[in-house]
Amino acid sequence: MNAFIQSPFGSFLLYIVLHTIYALVVIVVLMTFCAYAVLAERKISGWIQNRPGPNRTQLPILAYIPVLGNVLKRIGFSQPLADGLKFLFKENVMPGHVKKFYYILAPCMSLIPALTTCTVLPFGVWWANGGASQPLVLANLDIGLLFILAVSSLGVYGLVLAGWASNSKYPFLGGIRASAQLISYELAMGVSLLPVFLWSAAPGETSPLNLFTIVQSQQTLWLVFWQPISALIFLVSLFAETNRLPFDMAESETDLVGGFHTEYGSFKFGFFFIAEYAHMIVGSAVFVVLFMGGWNFLPGMADPWPHNAIGSVLSVVWFLVKVLGFVLFFIWIRWTLPRFRYDHVMKLGWNVLLPLAVANLIAYLVLFAFFPTF
Repeated sequence: MNAFIQSPFGSFLLYIVLHTIYALVVIVVLMTFCAYAVLAERKISGWIQNRPGPNRTQLPILAYIPVLGNVLKRIGFSQPLADGLKFLFKENVMPGHVKKFYYILAPCMSLIPALTTCTVLPFGVWWANGGASQPLVLANLDIGLLFILAVSSLGVYGLVLAGWASNSKYPFLGGIRASAQLISYELAMGVSLLPVFLWSAAPGETSPLNLFTIVQSQQTLWLVFWQPISALIFLVSLFAETNRLPFDMAESETDLVGGFHTEYGSFKFGFFFIAEYAHMIVGSAVFVVLFMGGWNFLPGMADPWPHNAIGSVLSVVWFLVKVLGFVLFFIWIRWTLPRFRYDHVMKLGWNVLLPLAVANLIAYLVLFAFFPTF
């Protein structure tokens, strides 16, 4: 058996099996995170609006656990399972006027990019035999950040395709708004990240686009303190890219009924629903990696993680705590700010964020030109 594993074919097969298991674990964790992010959204909105939120659904087995079962029922622990089963078993209605192939394809195109970006996103760190730190990541690409920007932007094609394939005016307007919003904020987002590349390109470092390199460059101080304007621009653009309030112009129930997903229901609508939260969670993770130090403990403090398996688990847990904090921030903003008007959204992207991002880039170029070791 050892001889087979040490052979070239055995090593390759082991590599494939281990990475497949890792990919499945990442997808399961992300989907679970999405399900309970929906629950957190419903409970937090209930607290903000002075109502309880979901507190009735309960798994039958929890009824036999008197105290814990009652607590889990009150916090709605079983609600994500009930919601998922509802979407799965509802009647799958196919409107007669839609373009059927693209109508079915659109929800998949919306969800797949969010899952694909997880392949290059480091969730923690582990230490090799020689003591060198290595990222816990499926594919440690030297252009990992460029890969995330390229793949995550493909999610808008699902919205545009849904609007066009629905063959109805409200979804079509929603798809047009989604594409216009992406173009408006993608530029500002990309320009805001250029100072991050300059910062992480340490002397002798050949991969400033590598996400692990960016996290390692924040061991002394997080980039949110060194580059607050870049962080703010990226955060606002992230809200717009994920179609979250106050930037949900593609849905905008007050004037477009439901926007791009007006004609969708049952499991296909569930795909769009999960895709929104998956993009939000992955976007929060990217922000944590770029500006909040990733799995680094606190600004100016050495990591307390031991260089072993326990330390690796603790680094992942701390990373997920930061991501959870930003997900809660997303939810809080949604139930605090009103929806912006469409022309205000466009003006914010083109007249405010893009010029601010360019001015911020020029300022850092001048700074690095005169102080290259800053």
